[in-house]
Amino acid sequence: MAPTDFSLSRRRLLQASGALIVTAAGPLPFIKAALAGDAAAFGASKPVMDPRELDTWIAIGPDGRVTAFFGKIDQGQGVDVAVAQMVAEELDVPLAAVTVVMGDTATSVNLGGASNSTGVKEGAKQLRIAAAEARMVMVDAAARKLDVSPMALTVKDGVISVMGNPSKHVSYADLVGGRFFNHKVEWNEKWGNALQIKGKARLKEPSQFRIVGSSPPRSDVAGKVYGTREYVTDVRLPGMVHARTLRPPMAGGVPTAIDESSIKDTGAKVVKLGDFVAVIADKEWNAVRAAQMLKVTWKGPDKPFPGSDGLYKHIRDAKVTREKTIVSEGDVDAAFAGAAKVVSAEFEWPFQSHAIMGPSCAVATIEGDRAHVYTGSQKPHYVAEGVAAVTGLAADKVHVTWVPGPGSFGRSDADDTAAEAAVLAKAIGRPVRVQGMREHGTAWDPKGPAGVHSARAALDKDGNVLAYDFVAKGFSTLDVDSHGSHAKDLWVGQVMGAPIDKIAYSLNVPAESYAFANKRMKWQTIAPLMERASPLRTSHFRDTSGPQIHFASESFIDELAYAAGQDPVAFRLKHLTKPRDKDVVRGASELSGWEPRTAPRRKKNANGVMVGQGIAYAQRGGTVVAIVADIEVHPSGRIWARKFTVAHDCGLIVNPTILKSVIEGNIVQATSRALFEEVQFDRDSVTSVDWATYPILETPDAPKKINVILLDRPHLPPSGAGEPSSRPLAGAIANAVYDATGVRLRRAPFTPERVKAALDALG
Repeated sequence: MAPTDFSLSRRRLLQASGALIVTAAGPLPFIKAALAGDAAAFGASKPVMDPRELDTWIAIGPDGRVTAFFGKIDQGQGVDVAVAQMVAEELDVPLAAVTVVMGDTATSVNLGGASNSTGVKEGAKQLRIAAAEARMVMVDAAARKLDVSPMALTVKDGVISVMGNPSKHVSYADLVGGRFFNHKVEWNEKWGNALQIKGKARLKEPSQFRIVGSSPPRSDVAGKVYGTREYVTDVRLPGMVHARTLRPPMAGGVPTAIDESSIKDTGAKVVKLGDFVAVIADKEWNAVRAAQMLKVTWKGPDKPFPGSDGLYKHIRDAKVTREKTIVSEGDVDAAFAGAAKVVSAEFEWPFQSHAIMGPSCAVATIEGDRAHVYTGSQKPHYVAEGVAAVTGLAADKVHVTWVPGPGSFGRSDADDTAAEAAVLAKAIGRPVRVQGMREHGTAWDPKGPAGVHSARAALDKDGNVLAYDFVAKGFSTLDVDSHGSHAKDLWVGQVMGAPIDKIAYSLNVPAESYAFANKRMKWQTIAPLMERASPLRTSHFRDTSGPQIHFASESFIDELAYAAGQDPVAFRLKHLTKPRDKDVVRGASELSGWEPRTAPRRKKNANGVMVGQGIAYAQRGGTVVAIVADIEVHPSGRIWARKFTVAHDCGLIVNPTILKSVIEGNIVQATSRALFEEVQFDRDSVTSVDWATYPILETPDAPKKINVILLDRPHLPPSGAGEPSSRPLAGAIANAVYDATGVRLRRAPFTPERVKAALDALG
């Protein structure tokens, strides 16, 4: 098979045409020669890549096509389309003229990768500012060239003309095509999601939008449907070998002996670096066989885990490593002392795996003091730093190219795979392709943290809430960092002995605007079950602790409403303080046909199946969401979420159709997490290693209908949609189950076995 060429010259890129939006990854060499233009305003040489340089963000080719250099990536949510829309809008060029280049450390600065629903909120925002600044620079240059005031000019489709005299005009291509702006913007000197730039140009008002707010389609669908899109698994380099890395059969295991003769007939060789063991071969199947056949003697710690059955007792009993009170209003303890009634409950959430649809893969090559790594990681700029950390190379000598992978929902094992490929490439002096196996991805990826969350409330004799107290306790959301930029946060770094100086103990509390006279919310973290190379290490997994905490808080708010003798919707509206929060609760309840109630209705449909309706709401990073779940509870305990009604407010809406698709994807995955997903483990190891032992939602359990109402706030900045609708969903389902059956579900996932046991206990 011929090597796949993932490079892309700047000349090829800037001359590309014919596609609505071209999304590309690859190095873009500087243009060698300048074309004709305004030499006084524009330069022939490209400034060094720096957030302060406008050329870092925007380029205009000799044909007037625009390239936007995006320091994040898109994992199939259409962020690249939104970026192109915002750039085209501010530049006044056709959308088809915009190319978005993303996920390559040679072409963009670190905007934090795909994380925390920040693709549009933080990434596209910077490109929008840069596009507006570029338009201003070109209008000023056109004013000099046409000898008029900038105020006398108008721009349409990349052509600047004099108002009232359109024959007097000049195009972007005429002014700067193929040259460089050499123009400065302000920078806050921060990297990642926190990076901000500021220009002198004013952004357009919503009333001026022509492209933002419309719904051009995503650019990646056809390639996925027809199988023509290349993925990271397709990358091939000359002289490349295939590798498989070995994980111990028990958590914390280290190799004490290796029988290399056990693979003498496979054509593979063993590479051992510290406690890191891998096999390499010229043919992939030989590497696979060798990994299965290699005889390794492992020694591990004595029963490091409590086992799944002992998980929640362990969390309850564990010493608190860090505690932080986020909300403290009034005198909560005094209010409880004078209560006529106290309502309390605890809720349990398991470890969960990314369980991505295909194992992670990466290809690395190192020549001298330079490395090039191809990865499907969400955060290629941080991968460059991590590769530098484990290889000893300088970070600016590591070039990372993002190539679409099997997907992920935060910190999957893609960063680990990239680092392993780089370590092996350095060790053997050849390009190395590492691909995991199913059991690697499910058992050994960083996990979403488990926790036990408790809530209690004090009521007076009339059902008024006197006090509310919420405590989230569990494993840190950052046992390993949300990106693999340090050796201590990478599996290969840990098994090769990287010092683990500290754990970033962090959790969260509910994000909501309920007002109670006395209110306290705090979180508590506990130590990881194993400090080094654990299959239960925790990190970011689609909103990290959001779904579990809001499962607890919104289930309890529902319970509190019934205890106060009030309808759950009316109770929320009574205590919410923010108008946007009230709007989504009203919107979801009205669109769903909510029927007020003060007790569970225990209704059955025509087939005798119990049916219920529940609501939950949450904030997330400036976005507000409310969800009404309509569900069936079958006698077997199976829950089928028939319909979801979602009211979603994320500020300015850039692309309504893609936004709805993102929300729908959230809903389906969050349903899977609520109903099925739970990492199982015994005293020695994780036993969830495949789809049988870690089941996910399949087609028969998918919702029949998802109705979405979008609340557009064009004068507010866009605030993200990649995670918020995941947050309240489990609570909505649990509340619907209570409406249908009178049973409160306090442990996720809501498996048929657990639901049936709860129903049987009810009698």
